[in-house]
Amino acid sequence: MKKTSIKPDPRAALLLQGRLHDPFAYLGPHHEKDGYVLRVFNPYANEVSLETASGSEPLQRVHPDGLFEWRGSNEPPRPYQLRIMENGKQRLAHDPYAFTPQISSFDLHLFNEGKLHQGYRILGSHAMRIDGISGVCFSVWAPNAERVSVVGEFNRWDGRIHPMAVHGSSGVWELFIPGIEQGALYKYEIRNRTGELLVKTDPYANAFELRPGTASRAGVEIKHTWQDAPWMEQRSRWDWLHAPLNVYEIHAGSWKRHPDGRFYTYRELAENLIPYLKDMGYTHVELMPVSEHPLDESWGYQATGYFAATSRFGSPDDLCHFVDSCHQAGIGILLDWVPAHFPQDAFALARFDGTALYEHEDPRLGFHLDWGTHIFNYGRNEVKSFLLSSAHYWLAQFHFDGLRVDAVASMLYLDYSRKAGEWLPNKYGGRENLEAIDFLRELNIMVHDVFPGALTLAEESTSWPAVSRPAYLGGLGFSMKWNMGWMNDTLSFMRHDPVHRRYHLNQLTFSQLYAYTENFMLPFSHDEVVHGKGSLLDKMPGDAWQKFANLRLLLAYQMTSPGKKLNFMGNEFGQGLEWSSGWELEWWQLGLEPHRGIQNMVRDLNHLYRSLPALYEQDFEQSGFSWIDCNDANLSLLSFLRFARNGETVVASLNFTPVPRQRYRIGLPFDCVYREIFNSDSRYYGGSNLGNAGEINAEQLPWMGQPYSAEIELPPLACIMLAPA
Repeated sequence: MKKTSIKPDPRAALLLQGRLHDPFAYLGPHHEKDGYVLRVFNPYANEVSLETASGSEPLQRVHPDGLFEWRGSNEPPRPYQLRIMENGKQRLAHDPYAFTPQISSFDLHLFNEGKLHQGYRILGSHAMRIDGISGVCFSVWAPNAERVSVVGEFNRWDGRIHPMAVHGSSGVWELFIPGIEQGALYKYEIRNRTGELLVKTDPYANAFELRPGTASRAGVEIKHTWQDAPWMEQRSRWDWLHAPLNVYEIHAGSWKRHPDGRFYTYRELAENLIPYLKDMGYTHVELMPVSEHPLDESWGYQATGYFAATSRFGSPDDLCHFVDSCHQAGIGILLDWVPAHFPQDAFALARFDGTALYEHEDPRLGFHLDWGTHIFNYGRNEVKSFLLSSAHYWLAQFHFDGLRVDAVASMLYLDYSRKAGEWLPNKYGGRENLEAIDFLRELNIMVHDVFPGALTLAEESTSWPAVSRPAYLGGLGFSMKWNMGWMNDTLSFMRHDPVHRRYHLNQLTFSQLYAYTENFMLPFSHDEVVHGKGSLLDKMPGDAWQKFANLRLLLAYQMTSPGKKLNFMGNEFGQGLEWSSGWELEWWQLGLEPHRGIQNMVRDLNHLYRSLPALYEQDFEQSGFSWIDCNDANLSLLSFLRFARNGETVVASLNFTPVPRQRYRIGLPFDCVYREIFNSDSRYYGGSNLGNAGEINAEQLPWMGQPYSAEIELPPLACIMLAPA
């Protein structure tokens, strides 16, 4: 009789080499021609048994590296349990390869089409019960991988133990692992087509361990019970175009700290920051990025966790508590969100599956030379699903009231900060990034459609047209655009010694030529008080008194100018040194009268702003503003009118020199009695207390193009506001 030999199964060799592409075709229970086989791979097990109703049935070790098999005539009842003996200790476990994949073909279709706006519900790690068994389902996109495994503290970080199943050509891998505790640390081990092993954090993870560790946390869920329904309902009906919007921008790690240098947590911020915002009269707070990031010094602008609140300040539930507390206090909250670039860190998105997956392969398209960061491939559908889902996540899960989108100009231009030969044109030969334009439009359409009343604000520093015009009209669709031209011109003007300002007054008047082409926000942000630029106070010329007077004048000019307002923390009390993220603001300076005076003025100005519709209702309409006099360059004076929709009027007059102007005749629109409602030179603010006490009676003497006029006193380096009594 001829002797035959049984050929070894090549899948076993691939499994043992960590190269098995489809582990479900080999591991777990399978029907074969002569019955059923159950295969288990555990290189640390001494013995493995199958638990049945009649007792334990041992699996045979078929390979010394930890491959076990059980064979029988009947299929094991699901969900079956395995008894595993490791180093003299027994434990019961369910087999991951007995559970079928959970992601639907429809969700995969949406993901691959770039239309999955809630990808965070599908990808990442999610605690769930399947067939009554609790565990965590992991899924990740790695289309060019030969094998992907979940590794973590639950499997000794061994990539051989939990290889994942791939959903065909979608490139999405999935595995349900029973019995894992929520919060367990994990990553993905990826073997690419060339045999290179990569260990990556989960792009869709909802939580991470505290830096310097970079592992994701499994199955973390938000459990916060929201109590902001009245706010959210009111926001959906909010007429933000005609509402006051005065934003306080903060860096959570350096607003205040504990004496020992520890950060305030999200809950401590709620306890301390919200009363301050209420007292100071701000309508909104804007957080610099709180997406997870490895390096404190990046301030959050080089994110590695696009779906995770940084663990520096607490848990996702802690952040929910902070947002909820803001809403219950009547304060809106905006988030700085960064889809313009991501860092090179090897543990994160960069060359995720061994190829340029989220970025472009060609550095002329996919790398920012200035920042040393990668550029997202906005034309790749799965990348669009990723970024749109990230925006959706922060608005849906954390109830943020809007997103400030960082570095939009760098997204719009293919030649942004590049020399000739360092960039590639689009298909029409132009420098516009057509894919980024489409992405931004889709982003804004989604936000405004799904989250009524939520804002999108573009930090866009060029003259790109229609940034804040609807996508259906050909615009990018943002709610508002930061007015960087106004900011740069204004600060440039204020740096001049007052004796020279007469030659530069056009820097203040020029913005009216374009002020209504966009919905503008007027920002004095963190970018203006760092990297050697000095604080706002430090930019002001003159002696100590003039510096503080100039700063009061600057902030009053911002508040009276058309456009919504934003100021970085510390501006409101005239911090002396430029901002440093390494420590808290110089709160001790409030013990000094000049700084306390700045804060007093800003507090009064903020509350006054909210009470005067003339200062905000028609920010984006020409009918809300009119010059009284923009030509008095010799005296460096400006006067203008602000109008509410019902005709209520505020007169603003600003003296940009340290010379008081007594009996200065100013044109007025109405024949009535006026009163001075604000004076930045008040002694309560640290000024010289010159001004206009009592009533100001208009005279029937046309002046400056106005039908009436009156003589007033203009204090030095000051802004005054008049209103009909």
